[in-house]
Amino acid sequence: MTTSPLVNATLTTTPMNPDECRQRLAAQCPDLDADTWWLLGTAGCHLCEVAESLIQRLQMVTPVSYQLLDIVRLTEDDMSAFATEIPVLLTPKARLNYPFSILDLQQLATQS
Repeated sequence: MTTSPLVNATLTTTPMNPDECRQRLAAQCPDLDADTWWLLGTAGCHLCEVAESLIQRLQMVTPVSYQLLDIVRLTEDDMSAFATEIPVLLTPKARLNYPFSILDLQQLATQS
């Protein structure tokens, strides 16, 4: 059985570089704070709620701040690209796609 080389490829129009991604989103949403973590999601997304609760748990022991960014605020292209990836956490230095754990978030917090 042969498989297409695209079977395991990740097709996305969102930039993978966290700096480039944050710059692109900040241009669309100027109210975003450059020093905070951004949690990309949308209303009614169960996994986004889980991701937010993990961040809130981390805040009990580590001083981090985050902002929610609903992908409906983005351009149609970016919204479509992130629609299959949310929740996505963007820090000033890293991009973390779900699933992630509290340990992953602690590691990110120590890098910030």
